[in-house]
Amino acid sequence: MRHTGGGELVTQLMGYGVDTVFGMPGVHTLAFFEPLARSTIRHIGARHEQGAAFMADGYARATGKPGVCLIISGPGVTNAATPIGQAYSDSIPVFAVTSVIARADMGLGRGMLHEITDQQAVTAPITGFSATALTGRQIGEHLVRAMTLFQAERPRPVHLSIPLDVLDEDVEPGPVRRRLPRPPGPNPADISAAAELIRAATRPVILAGGGCRNAGAPLRLLAEALQAPVVTTVAGKGVVPESHPLSLGSTLQRGRTRRLVEAEADLVIAIGTEISEPDLYVTADSEAASDAKPLTDATRLAISGKFIRIDINPATTVRDYVPDVAIVSDAALAAAALVEELNRDGGKVSSSWDTDFDAIRQRVRQDISALERQHVAVLDAVRAALPADALVYADMTQIAYTGCVYFPVDVPGTWHFPVGYGTLGYALPASIGGALGSPGRACVAIVGDGGLLFTVQEIAAAVEQKLPLPILLWDNDGLGEIADFMRARDIPEVSVRPLNPQFKALAESFGCLTAVPKSLKEVEIEIRRALSADRPTVIIIKQDSEYLR
Repeated sequence: MRHTGGGELVTQLMGYGVDTVFGMPGVHTLAFFEPLARSTIRHIGARHEQGAAFMADGYARATGKPGVCLIISGPGVTNAATPIGQAYSDSIPVFAVTSVIARADMGLGRGMLHEITDQQAVTAPITGFSATALTGRQIGEHLVRAMTLFQAERPRPVHLSIPLDVLDEDVEPGPVRRRLPRPPGPNPADISAAAELIRAATRPVILAGGGCRNAGAPLRLLAEALQAPVVTTVAGKGVVPESHPLSLGSTLQRGRTRRLVEAEADLVIAIGTEISEPDLYVTADSEAASDAKPLTDATRLAISGKFIRIDINPATTVRDYVPDVAIVSDAALAAAALVEELNRDGGKVSSSWDTDFDAIRQRVRQDISALERQHVAVLDAVRAALPADALVYADMTQIAYTGCVYFPVDVPGTWHFPVGYGTLGYALPASIGGALGSPGRACVAIVGDGGLLFTVQEIAAAVEQKLPLPILLWDNDGLGEIADFMRARDIPEVSVRPLNPQFKALAESFGCLTAVPKSLKEVEIEIRRALSADRPTVIIIKQDSEYLR
């Protein structure tokens, strides 16, 4: 049997343990599907390339393995660019493989089907690297580059274009390099310098980001050794259980927590976080709460104490802030090394916080707006219906903004929110990828009425796959966050109250189950029921429901 470029791709993917790919068949991807049909890899059909790449993202977050999507050249690439950009912002290992016009036609602008004159350049700014395999052998070379990046660097997405003629031509099978480099560990001299600062500190605080996803155990040991409070970004939510006495949760954007980090701590240890503008984002509604406004610049912390910066990306360690010690390392390895170094002298540290951290948690919980109280009531019902390790995929919607702070998470990698790039339409397809990647594990999507319509067609894929997926629809009849900001700036509401469909009828037309709870207890009951169904359930919660007033 012929071994073509398409066959080489499939062989290489299987060699690295890939068991699922997401995409849409097209005339330019037929060379993928012939060998794919004979392989052990399952193909999940999306209804739009954007949905396919979001599914790959959700799968990667749920499994810790690369999420793979196979899509066509040209419009497939541009349709997938948004979720690729989201994966770039959130450091998710998505591997996007696309066809591209034949080598002899590249760069000529001849109007070939699906032609982009420089397809590689389209995704270059939103990937760890974007490459074109000009020979069959290069398919494996670029794939091992991608797998190495995912494992040993900040895991940005990768885009590989394969020309149509390379896909169809006979190629010599290449080696599958299963042994990959490990993540980098810290320089011992840097650990020693950081430990010296830690020993001298009396009020240290740990700021943990998404780079700590796999660093929960050593991070918790470090916090307990220092008796230091842990504040996380949204991407780092749950890396230390939020029920832990030292955890202040993902409350960095709340005024009381910011004061602790900026003005009260004499040492801030930032691990695996860019400390980017979205990490400090304050919604228009929550600005009205008494303690929500930032002290200084809304986009940047004003750190007054000493500063230790730990990140796998060297540039991040010195960007925006001047560190007293910079450590280039995987977060888990650095945290473990710090614990070991501090234990050399019997674990003696001079931390002497006299702050009541429980009082801070209570203050943050109390200083919320009336709308946020509605959100919290619903989110508490959702939490009560779910096991601790349930996967929750949330969209850019007001109830999810509140959930980023107030939804309790004790297991890392279970709250997923597109905080960086901020894409609408993320949650539904991402939750499909997550549910398929972790069968038997509870999985929920939280969407708003505006965001749902970005990717609503993927409900068909969820029905087709018979997923027991609760889709919690928060319906406020518009783009509530934008409307709030317009009002705050005395701008008349423009295009923020669009015409909505009848969501119950729309969901049922796809074959979904539906529910319209009449109480918070019914919200909990319907989620439990949905988790044991043979198809998705759209649970509609109107913001103006009587039981939420």
